Amino acid sequence: MFGVVKMEMARFFAVGFFAMCLLSVGGERVTYTSSGCDFPAIYNFGDSNSDTGANSAAFYPMASPCGETFFHRPAGRGCDGRLIIDFIAKHLGLPYLSPYLDSLESNFRHGANFASGGATIRRYNESMSENGVSPFYLDIQIAQYTQFKSRTTSLSSQAEEQSDRFPIVDDFARALCTFDIGQNDLAAGFRKKFSSEQFEAQITDMINQQANAVRNLYEQGARTFWIHNTGPIGCLAVTLHNIHSLSPGLVDGQGCDKFQNDMARQFNRQLEQKVIQLRKELPLSAITYVDVFAAKYELIGNATKHGFLDKANICCGYHEHDDHVWCGNKGIISNGTQVYAGSCEDPSLYISWDGVHYTEAANRWIADQIVGGSFSDVPVPITDSCHRIRSE
Repeated sequence: MFGVVKMEMARFFAVGFFAMCLLSVGGERVTYTSSGCDFPAIYNFGDSNSDTGANSAAFYPMASPCGETFFHRPAGRGCDGRLIIDFIAKHLGLPYLSPYLDSLESNFRHGANFASGGATIRRYNESMSENGVSPFYLDIQIAQYTQFKSRTTSLSSQAEEQSDRFPIVDDFARALCTFDIGQNDLAAGFRKKFSSEQFEAQITDMINQQANAVRNLYEQGARTFWIHNTGPIGCLAVTLHNIHSLSPGLVDGQGCDKFQNDMARQFNRQLEQKVIQLRKELPLSAITYVDVFAAKYELIGNATKHGFLDKANICCGYHEHDDHVWCGNKGIISNGTQVYAGSCEDPSLYISWDGVHYTEAANRWIADQIVGGSFSDVPVPITDSCHRIRSE
């Protein structure tokens, strides 16, 4: 995680466009020259925080009321509207990403989304039906990208009739590769009741495998990487509904599960150090580490200041005492009553959509904070993130 000095530098340097920056990264003075990157495409890898329809295509359609705010219908996202990746695409002037697994109405001219809800970095011996763990873990997503890129190259000469929907071969090297994954790996450790010591070893393996994914893409010609760390999983609203069972020493300053947030911070510390290492190892790369944890924690800790209700409020779903009926479902609660877990009247007032995922309004707020670079190491706006950092 960033120190106070580094974060203050980030907030100072990341405002607007500038010709030349001098800053400190990992103890080194580095420079980069700014000019817009004009990304032609985005290739995204991740879990439900950025899944725009993979699980809906592969397993089951997303049910109402998901999608009601923006799309006015279920649109493959576990949210009332758009995700952070949607706002990133919009900020870069690109269309919303089509999921790689969706066979209908897909447009891959400006990239593809390989993210899958429930995806993990590592492969686990768990199933979608058991714990919601997706079979499309990170190595599979990278394999899908490899096949996608290979087929694009081999079929490009036949793509004239679909030129407006077909990828351009030369765009792969100029594209932005985004990562938002790791939360479900931590959740798996919580289910297995890992100790702090066990988690440390497991997290090291998680980070190493994510680094291998970046190396794989780099070897295939990818150059620009925008890597989100994992969020404050201990502050998820569904967790907060059970927080009363924890003793005061087990909650942090925001009233969240301290152990879970500590493990997220440990994951993020190792991820940041690995990014610094990869910058040296992959000399033609431009890799930005994005502190999404800090952005989300700011929103959660100052919800009313930013125009939201308390962080524990859930817009869609029924979560009272030990009764849980998930968003869009019907269920029998402990008193024998059947309830339908519908949505709230105004999702824009809520941070949490369904207890686990953020609302469109919260996603927009978070995206607005991170695209300018004020939560990034290196602290540059996403529009300039293709520029390599040079040591002085």
